[in-house]
Amino acid sequence: MSAIKREVKFWTPLRLVTTIIVLGVLVAFAVSSCNSNDPPSKTAARNMLPRQVLDAENRAASGSVPIKLANYSGKVLFVNLWATWCGPCRMETPELVRLHKEFESRGVEMVGLSTENPDASARSVSEFVHEFNVDYQIGWAKPEVAQIMMQGRTSIPQSFIIARDGRVIRRFIGFNPDTTPTQLRQALEQALKDEG
Repeated sequence: MSAIKREVKFWTPLRLVTTIIVLGVLVAFAVSSCNSNDPPSKTAARNMLPRQVLDAENRAASGSVPIKLANYSGKVLFVNLWATWCGPCRMETPELVRLHKEFESRGVEMVGLSTENPDASARSVSEFVHEFNVDYQIGWAKPEVAQIMMQGRTSIPQSFIIARDGRVIRRFIGFNPDTTPTQLRQALEQALKDEG
């Protein structure tokens, strides 16, 4: 008796098509989570930061005074949630430094809160600040602050433009170098004009 040897191919037409579809879905998901932003809406415009976010004492990267968002009441505030390991955050940071230089003299305050563990990331955050010449307030968001602000959307970076009365005027999720800088400037201009 002779043994018949059958060759089994791994890449069958069905596996190939399935793989392409799955990769397409993954790419679409990745692009949407890194480049989306929440458009302004009547609901978002009325969205006030809750007291537990405003009153939380977030650890500051420099100095011993904690970062409390309530201390910025009456000012236009830009809050950015980020992490040192996040690629879009690294692309976004030079733009945030430019925005800070452009809008600081007009009364806009900027705070960057890392979503990382402060003890484990102290050195990497310090190196990040030095590498990108970050000149605005940097610290770490308490886990409950990040969770409330992100509202279940865990993609970072996330940026919030907050009016003088504490309303979130605009929320951005991800960073697109072609569109986000212009949209951030427009949202900051809107917040500065808003009387609250």
